[in-house]
Amino acid sequence: MFDDLTHRVVQAPMAGTSTPELAVAVCKAGGLGFVALGALDAAGAGKAIRAVRQGTDRAFGVNLFCHAPARRDPVREAGWIETLRPAFRRFGSEPPARLSEIYPSFRGNGDMLSMLLAEKPAVVGCHFGLPGPDQIAALKGAGCKLWATATSAAEGAAIREAGFDVIVAQGHEAGGHRGIFDPDGPDRRLDHMALVRALLPLGLPVVAAGAIMDRAAARAAMDAGAVAVQCGTAFLRAPESAAPPAHRAALSGGRTAMTRAISGRPARCLVNDFTAIDDAGAADYPVAYDLGKALNAAASARGNTGYGAFWAGTGAAASVARPAAETVRAISP
Repeated sequence: MFDDLTHRVVQAPMAGTSTPELAVAVCKAGGLGFVALGALDAAGAGKAIRAVRQGTDRAFGVNLFCHAPARRDPVREAGWIETLRPAFRRFGSEPPARLSEIYPSFRGNGDMLSMLLAEKPAVVGCHFGLPGPDQIAALKGAGCKLWATATSAAEGAAIREAGFDVIVAQGHEAGGHRGIFDPDGPDRRLDHMALVRALLPLGLPVVAAGAIMDRAAARAAMDAGAVAVQCGTAFLRAPESAAPPAHRAALSGGRTAMTRAISGRPARCLVNDFTAIDDAGAADYPVAYDLGKALNAAASARGNTGYGAFWAGTGAAASVARPAAETVRAISP
């Protein structure tokens, strides 16, 4: 897989901001593009895959959410609604009375598996955990290379034991949702360099991820043993990205924080009104995200962008507005 790349730069799959056009541009530039499928149903995911195939004949990857089902707790969910009610009222709105589990996990999702077996993308990546053994066997049988995100050596060992091909070492400085398997478990918060070194003894190829914004950082990760680097924030200002203007503008501020307030899972976001909320009582993922999206919609309707899910890594201020192909070449070690 990596020998087929001109540049060992992987475009991170960013649900909501990465697009088929971004994946195509990265692939054409000699990197590895990814399409985020976690927020899509099987039909939408198949459409996105076919859109990439229309733009390039090069290999690309898709990424899935493999979280455990939400732990529904009516009392906790009602409490979280009440916590955010004053924010809704700032914008002349009321929060929804009930919350939904808006993003189904790939675990047990037969429709998504059937679509993947039909489309056979070159790489299938997993975030938040691992699929079931039957799903893994089916994907491997279809010839897909399997990648999974790890935030610790223990998660890396589980990935290896499950028969995966590549580990993505997501450092604590990375933007977006932390891929930790158990969001309530211990987290050593390793940066990507320390995590790469911790994962190398497992014997699988390791891709480094986390605030890699330039060639120097990419070279350092490769010198530490990574076979490639995965970048997300570096591509947010590309014209092929779907990041809205407010998200792009906020990147220059550079300050980020890890919060559960938006979705119920720890995720690194540009500092805004959401990151100021005490997230201790947040409902479980992705139930909390249903409320977070509703609040953002209410605020946006009044011209306020302070409740956007503006995911970004700690290198946000170094992002550059340029075509994705130029970013691939600028970062390539």
